[in-house]
Amino acid sequence: MIFGEFDTDAALGVMLAHTLKAGGRTLKKGRTLAAADLAWLRDAGIDSVLGARLAPGDVAEDAAAAQIAALLTGPDTNAETRRPYTGRCNLHASLRGIVQVDVERIDRLNLLDEAVAIGTLPQHALARPGQVVATVKIIPFAVPPRLIEACREIASAGPLLRVAELKPHRVALIMSELPGMKESIFAGTVAATRHRLDALGSRLALVLRCAHERGALEAMVRQALASGCELVLVSGATVAKDRNDIAPAAVTAAGGQIDHFGMPVEPGNMLVLAHVGSVSVVILPGCGRSRRTNGLDWVLQRLLAGLAPTREDIMRLGVGGLIRSPLEAEDDAAEDAEDGNGEGAAAPRQPGAPRVAALVLAAGRSSRMGAANKLLIEVGGVPMVLRAVNAARASRAESVTVVVGHEAEAVGTALAASGATIVDNPDHAQGMSSSLRHGLAALPDDIDAVIVLLGDMPRITAEHVDRVIAAFDPAAPSIVMPEKDGRRGNPILWPREFFVAMASLGGDQGARGLLEHNADRVKRVAIDDDAIFVDVDRPGDLAQAEASLVAQTGSGIVEEPVT
Repeated sequence: MIFGEFDTDAALGVMLAHTLKAGGRTLKKGRTLAAADLAWLRDAGIDSVLGARLAPGDVAEDAAAAQIAALLTGPDTNAETRRPYTGRCNLHASLRGIVQVDVERIDRLNLLDEAVAIGTLPQHALARPGQVVATVKIIPFAVPPRLIEACREIASAGPLLRVAELKPHRVALIMSELPGMKESIFAGTVAATRHRLDALGSRLALVLRCAHERGALEAMVRQALASGCELVLVSGATVAKDRNDIAPAAVTAAGGQIDHFGMPVEPGNMLVLAHVGSVSVVILPGCGRSRRTNGLDWVLQRLLAGLAPTREDIMRLGVGGLIRSPLEAEDDAAEDAEDGNGEGAAAPRQPGAPRVAALVLAAGRSSRMGAANKLLIEVGGVPMVLRAVNAARASRAESVTVVVGHEAEAVGTALAASGATIVDNPDHAQGMSSSLRHGLAALPDDIDAVIVLLGDMPRITAEHVDRVIAAFDPAAPSIVMPEKDGRRGNPILWPREFFVAMASLGGDQGARGLLEHNADRVKRVAIDDDAIFVDVDRPGDLAQAEASLVAQTGSGIVEEPVT
């Protein structure tokens, strides 16, 4: 390839180095000049151009980028190339997974010649479908064939990049307790764990709780394994301080082996990686109770992608292992502290944020469901009513109140570890309006609004609740309602000014009439997710809800402005 300045009369076949504009016409960078182009240049008074003339056999930038990009991947690597442009060819993930890079061979390719530049996502990065995971850029306009062949030789041993697919797992969470521990600790741990697993396509199928004693924990580990769970997480009442501490010793006693204790990642130093047979066991660090990114997230991602980290893998995480800076004045120190009991506080409310309480209605007789109380039926491994309560607890709501009625004792038992305020409705046979009345009376006095959740809507998550809360402005209070395709859904947020009217309602229609009467006060939030409609009234609804939960890949929330 020859690069330089060419007389216009001798520029036939030259590739332009820069875009030219003159006389109302544009010739873009990289254009190969034809005879008509030269005539235009002469008419425009342009006597010379800067560009490149390819030598015989030279491979033009787009073709070269495409050929080298194709060498990086291959069948079953879950990464695909797209059409090259301006000397660049990108590789995109075809599914959600963890990026694996052959670092040594990528380095060798980049060291061959300055003409080839290959960049990838970091090793073991989490990639979404369609995301660019690698890019090949040809720096000049063309490269000689020998450089392509040199790349081909390095890549001949196999693909240099793949995306390991995240596979759904059934996961057990074992929580141990000491006297005096707050119920909110356990509810928060369950919510944070479910949030992590849901985000990675897995589910929390079994929650076990026991005393913080070796024998009790050993029994829970055995029970989790016998249930068929493919991954076991252990959240101890105290963070493990030694391989012979209570939680690690319990795993060993159950027939397990400790693979590695500790990791050079902060937060997450005190994580313990173990296994019992083919099932991985992770003893959580204190920060495992927090939703903030920490070393547990890195380990979970690899485990769920079938890339169980070895002892050496863990020990090589130090460079880049400081995930967040040391606590600043505005940070919530209690949330990240790995203290003796691992307690963590919820993030403080933002100044000026509205005070919204969550009210879960769970008093109905579920007569159309048959003999079973639908609220106690498990959906995705969790009782339906507990899904609603945990969605509320994991949201920005100031408090969570649950109204029970039919089989109140059984429903209350299912929610005993949630930390929610339980209110009995002895008038539940009168319909939903009576539950609203009892629930509103039990709410804190200083709230600005209430968001009402139905206990039989198993697909509602904290993200749906938070989206509705985020749309509420206490300075200009409106009823906030989620909708999809013009159809209203739940949960619905009501400003305090409507509490008296809501408490005076009768029958089993809830606040539907009040909503219609105040249509001019409704603010709609677009949520592209059928979860806001899905409730369970009959056995067939339950099967559909189960199927939709399996198929669900995200919140489905559309980031659109509220109208």
